[in-house]
Amino acid sequence: MPLASHAAEKSSKPPMNVLFIAVDDLRPELACYGAAHMNTPHIDRLAQEGTLFENAYCQFAVCNPSRASVLGGVRPDTTKVMANNKFLRPMMPDVVTLPQHFKNHDYTSLSLGKIFHHSEREPGDDPQSWSEPAWYHGEPYRQWFTKESNDFLASLKKLPPDKRPKILRAPPFEASPESDDVYPDGMTALKAIETLQRVKNENRPFFLGVGFVKPHLPFTCPQKYWDLYPEESIKLPDNYCRTKGAPEPAFHNGYELRTYGGIPATGDIDDATALKLIRGYRACVSFMDAQVGRVLAELDRLGLRENTLVVFWGDHGYHLGEHRLFTKMTNFELGTHVPLIVRAPSSAQRAAGQRSSALVELVDLYPTLTELAGLELPTHLEGTSFAPLLQEPTKPWKKAAFSQYLRPGKEGIMGRSVRTTDWRYTEWKDREGNDMGVELYDEKKDPQEDTNIASDAANADKMKEMSAILHAGWKVAGPR
Repeated sequence: MPLASHAAEKSSKPPMNVLFIAVDDLRPELACYGAAHMNTPHIDRLAQEGTLFENAYCQFAVCNPSRASVLGGVRPDTTKVMANNKFLRPMMPDVVTLPQHFKNHDYTSLSLGKIFHHSEREPGDDPQSWSEPAWYHGEPYRQWFTKESNDFLASLKKLPPDKRPKILRAPPFEASPESDDVYPDGMTALKAIETLQRVKNENRPFFLGVGFVKPHLPFTCPQKYWDLYPEESIKLPDNYCRTKGAPEPAFHNGYELRTYGGIPATGDIDDATALKLIRGYRACVSFMDAQVGRVLAELDRLGLRENTLVVFWGDHGYHLGEHRLFTKMTNFELGTHVPLIVRAPSSAQRAAGQRSSALVELVDLYPTLTELAGLELPTHLEGTSFAPLLQEPTKPWKKAAFSQYLRPGKEGIMGRSVRTTDWRYTEWKDREGNDMGVELYDEKKDPQEDTNIASDAANADKMKEMSAILHAGWKVAGPR
């Protein structure tokens, strides 16, 4: 008898379903995380019903490596997935992924939207993980061009051919008169509702992955979500400048953003464009929140709430002008800090609306969901189940969370970062192990990481302490 069925028979309760909601490029700038300017009522409600983790961190601040780590249950040094052009299964042919583990224990395992990373050239999905072929509706090629974008394109045509910039994509933002369901995330929400209705009556528990793309670039969504953030309310961040004293590898040139029309190939982004990017990002967060709300409402309507574990997570953080950066791909706090909310059935959660300040990592999701569902834990996992924190949110926990980022280029510069309760420390080294820079930030005194204090003589002891934690690694930084 499969383990899930055995557990259900032993407890006389139905097996626990899993609704696994993944969101692309979402930083924890949500009302439930203290961002009062954000309109995110559905995610906020989930937080009021579940457990919000205030200090959750990804292992790699870009989509594919982060998701490979989460779904494989191991860290990037093990997956060897360090960019968006390599995928988990070719690198680890025998790995049992998180959804595959549930499928192997008699769950119906389903993927809707973006769960594994999908490349423009190659689908990165993993058929072995799912009971049915994954369902994915990518970003439509057709864009709704505004008068502003049409005027911009017309102006380019007036330039001599050799002076025209190479446009790889349309402009990075739009507000359209269309409905939610014209966009891929709206379609994903509809598919999730339809799927929940179907699996409710099947005599098997389900692991349902629902992946929303927004707020990933381009910042395109219906006008009504832009209207939630009036133009005059948008301001540039206080630290719209480079961190003082940070080494060059800590930054990037915004290469993802620069593939969109209207963004210069080099140099600064003008303030008007920066403000529109911030507004568009926030609009897309609210659009995504509405889709999450539709799915959760249907879960409740179908009477599935009490025996369904809901996990809501962002795959990495994001910059919106802070440190003069846009997008992800850093080891700064804004690149690595992610939202994470878990709503467990009442038997597995002490109270609704609780918060935990414990350090947790996305690689911990695999063992956590496995434990909460009553399944055996695979031996290959490199995370720690934080299921005990649902019962005791203030329980002493990990000493540190670990992230890393590999800068593209022949030098192979890797940044390895460790976050403790009060400090962040990062070392950058090239392929030969040569030092390329070091960073230290006091997260209590300088939570925006405006000044790198690694070179201050007064911090010599703290530098040694943090370096020791980083080099000792995750195996010795577990729950206390």
